[in-house]
Amino acid sequence: MPKAGELAYLKIAGEAGIAFATNKPYSDPACGDSMIAIGTLRNLLPAPPVRMLDLGCGTGWTSCMFARMGYDVIGQDIAPDMISCANHNKAREQLVNVKFVVSDYESMPYDSEFDCAMFFDSLHHAEDEYLALEMVYRALKPGGVLVTREPGDGHSVQEHSIRAMQEFGVTEKDMPPRKIVAMARQIGFSKQHVFQFPDGIVKRYYREKENRIRPDGLLARCVYDVHNWLYSMRRFKALERAARAKHSFGGIVRLVK
Repeated sequence: MPKAGELAYLKIAGEAGIAFATNKPYSDPACGDSMIAIGTLRNLLPAPPVRMLDLGCGTGWTSCMFARMGYDVIGQDIAPDMISCANHNKAREQLVNVKFVVSDYESMPYDSEFDCAMFFDSLHHAEDEYLALEMVYRALKPGGVLVTREPGDGHSVQEHSIRAMQEFGVTEKDMPPRKIVAMARQIGFSKQHVFQFPDGIVKRYYREKENRIRPDGLLARCVYDVHNWLYSMRRFKALERAARAKHSFGGIVRLVK
């Protein structure tokens, strides 16, 4: 059972896995991407102080970050040992405006209680993602905002996803924006906006830049940099339009109740 895998995750991961999970995002080599995503999500949410529901929060690092920004946060996770680690992080950071609860986001009791909610790389672990979105819709106040940051097509067949399913027994699904938007419309969310991962734009910029030979001379370098920037922006906007049309990329979705 996938939920049994979520419950047993830290036990299987062992001490090294617990340390890695507890010290995220800084323990993760890709922490820069996570930090860019957190900043983007913050700008898509209503400004604090408001009540926020952090779904599938794991060891609570995302909840703690948003609490430090001024949000009144409820961090939810199905695994009691994850919540134990989350409470350790709460105590370590001496936060009073975050509370952690053990619950299943597919069967939550909340009704019109939150101004905003977030799935940060957690919806794609759901057994029933439609039911999870329904529960969040019910938990939000009228006009409340849900943001999701989830992987796109092909995630479930990547090597690390297959390894996680085999080793930990967890669910790994493709969760592209088109899938989230389609479910959200059926459930009743009034507005849907899709954004490509912002860190992907940065990575593409530097890949483009590394493939070009920088000329000598101050004026030539200035002209080169301006031309390079304009070229990159045009190219990235075209790529974003193409990707957004397909909605197959991993990305961020903003939904309004």
